[in-house]
Amino acid sequence: MYRSHVLVCGGTGCTSSGSEQIIKTLEGELEKTGLQNEIKVIKTGCFGLCALGPIMIVYPEGAFYSMVKPEDIPEIVSEHLLKGRIVTRLLYQETVTEDTIKSLNHTDFYKKQKRVALKNCGVIDPENINEYIAYDGYQALGKVLTEMTPEQVIDTIKASGLRGRGGAGFPTGLKWSFAAKNDADQKYVCCNADEGDPGAFMDRSILEGDPNVLIEAMTIAGYAIGASQGYVYVRAEYPIAVKRLQIAIDEAREMGFLGKDIFGSGFDFDLDIRLGAGAFVCGEETALMTSIEGKRGEPRPRPPFPAEKGLFGKPSVLNNVETYANIPQIILNGPEWFSSMGTEKSKGTKVFALGGKINNTGLVEVPMGTTLRTIIEEIGGGIPGGKKFKAAQTGGPSGGCIPAEHMDIEIDYDNLLSIGSMMGSGGLIVMDEDTCMVDIAKFFLEFTVDESCGKCTPCRIGTKRMYEILDKISKGKATMQDIDRLEKLAHYIKDNALCGLGQTAPNPVLSTLHFFRDEYVAHIVEKRCPAGVCKDLLNFYIREDKCKGCTLCARNCPVGAISGNVKEPHIIDRSKCIKCGACIEKCKFGAIEKH
Repeated sequence: MYRSHVLVCGGTGCTSSGSEQIIKTLEGELEKTGLQNEIKVIKTGCFGLCALGPIMIVYPEGAFYSMVKPEDIPEIVSEHLLKGRIVTRLLYQETVTEDTIKSLNHTDFYKKQKRVALKNCGVIDPENINEYIAYDGYQALGKVLTEMTPEQVIDTIKASGLRGRGGAGFPTGLKWSFAAKNDADQKYVCCNADEGDPGAFMDRSILEGDPNVLIEAMTIAGYAIGASQGYVYVRAEYPIAVKRLQIAIDEAREMGFLGKDIFGSGFDFDLDIRLGAGAFVCGEETALMTSIEGKRGEPRPRPPFPAEKGLFGKPSVLNNVETYANIPQIILNGPEWFSSMGTEKSKGTKVFALGGKINNTGLVEVPMGTTLRTIIEEIGGGIPGGKKFKAAQTGGPSGGCIPAEHMDIEIDYDNLLSIGSMMGSGGLIVMDEDTCMVDIAKFFLEFTVDESCGKCTPCRIGTKRMYEILDKISKGKATMQDIDRLEKLAHYIKDNALCGLGQTAPNPVLSTLHFFRDEYVAHIVEKRCPAGVCKDLLNFYIREDKCKGCTLCARNCPVGAISGNVKEPHIIDRSKCIKCGACIEKCKFGAIEKH
């Protein structure tokens, strides 16, 4: 028996911040002090509050150490783990009160969250199947195989109201029922773990922190539709997720949760991983299946839909990681439990990857219907530096921008569609007043142009033409007629592209045009970028009344565009200036302005 457990985040974010070294140092210090048999060190998945990594929590006290450095470890071991004195100066300060340590669940970041899909992330060792079993793991699979018919499983998922968390929000139970009713000698269950949206890392974190939940859910799906083989399609850029998923698959096979005659039910199901090369288009279901087959990842015309003719031409279902992560709990707790959360048409919770201009970067899981304001101001901790909130981008390159006027919108599938955005897989990028909306639209269009598979003309050529118009606008070379051309082209691509990538590619442009048209007009008519972002429309000036002649700006200008004598106002030669901003960063007197 161990008297204390030390949980260290081993997710990608904390790993990149040095959590592996934290664990190594911690284990070394425990050996030095002879505590290695009293203190158990556990590497977990993501805790969610990525902005504070590396993260370490000590139980039973629940002491939440944040931004831990290797040099902090000897003090934590000698004071806290050996003498029982918590090192409060190293704790996440919001958990520290006068006479006690506040529970993590009572901090602003966590108290309005409801962890369902992320239930085990940051709680268990993802590389130990016994810890998953200890938290009710594989009980849902046992119940399904010994007490329920495939039809009852599908009816349960339908009754829960679970909709696909990968973007479009199609009812999961309905999708399963379509595949179940098609007879075939072989059927397949697929998982989209490709997750290509910039800023999105929800599925990766579930794979890293709770891989067995995916195995259990996909096996349940296999039983429901009559499939005996499953494939997880995950991008090769997720090495930690791939490693832990493979460990989980191997352990599940060894314990009889995968393979022949699972739970003595006569049901056979096995699972394999297929690595993707990072093509965004392979997030589209038919392109993903084509890639699993070993071909170039390009979408196919629909119909026929995958439920009828999917992977290898056989009936197949495809859901993303987060969708599957809800399945075991729905089976164990009942559909009414799940449908009691969320809104009338969007049940349950949704995981968001909160990033951009926000204080608390990380993973957030909230009930559907939570307002954007709650997520940004209360959970996210607001905008850094006292800046004003300008917009939030949801759904990545497929989504749209939500302006400040809609901050109180209740986030669910239908509400976001009504204002020209979409849920997408769950990326939520926050932008402040210094963000140029023309530049944002251009960024996402550039991404889409690069990621288009090129199979259909509207997407291959249309997105390129849209990008060219946006580029002209950002450089002050466009006319008002270009806005009309941009809108017309956007609507044409939405109506005529072959797959979801092309059909949704215009969304960032259309939403920014709708809510921030004045910025487009300023770029075109006034030759001015209101946010001061688009370099071609910027000029840098040194204010004589503020310049002290300290020469810092001149010494740091990479092209020698600044000149002047010591203790005298300097000037910028705009013919040489490359508008890099190095001078503004170095000036201590606020003497340099851009406009």
